[in-house]
Amino acid sequence: MWSHVAMDEQSSGQLSAADREHLERCVALAQEALDAGDEPFGSILVDSGGKELFADRNQVSGGDRTQHPEFAIARWAAAHLSVEERVRATVYTSGEHCPMCAAAHASVGLGRIVVASSTAQLVSWRQEWGLDPGPVAPLPISVVAPGVEVAGPDPELSRRVRALQARAQGIAGTSDA
Repeated sequence: MWSHVAMDEQSSGQLSAADREHLERCVALAQEALDAGDEPFGSILVDSGGKELFADRNQVSGGDRTQHPEFAIARWAAAHLSVEERVRATVYTSGEHCPMCAAAHASVGLGRIVVASSTAQLVSWRQEWGLDPGPVAPLPISVVAPGVEVAGPDPELSRRVRALQARAQGIAGTSDA
């Protein structure tokens, strides 16, 4: 059992209407990923003015388990944005970054992260369904990249993410409620 699950203690009150709108886009990308046979994760990069700069979804079904959208965002940002633009940008994501993606995010100097659902939630759901937590320690962003501001999860959107995760695992009896 992993003890690093503090993310659920964060308040969704930190989220604005614009944050939730961007998170809706991420959940739609996660749905798109699942429909394409990938794991249900989607993320976008937004500049300081609220403009979407880059969007991606999980693409691990081809066998490369590093094809996470948050990792792609970090690579894209490093190649296309100045240091100043990166620190002012926000990454929105359907699920909290894994340690690999959190490290990439911090390493390229991206700013705030806003999550629809947390690592703690995903671990809890997987335990409820009788599944192991996965091949990598489920560490929250705050442990891997302690200098990065994180907001979320969002209660309503995390319920939708839970339904997508359940569907990905072949778990019946869940809904998008």
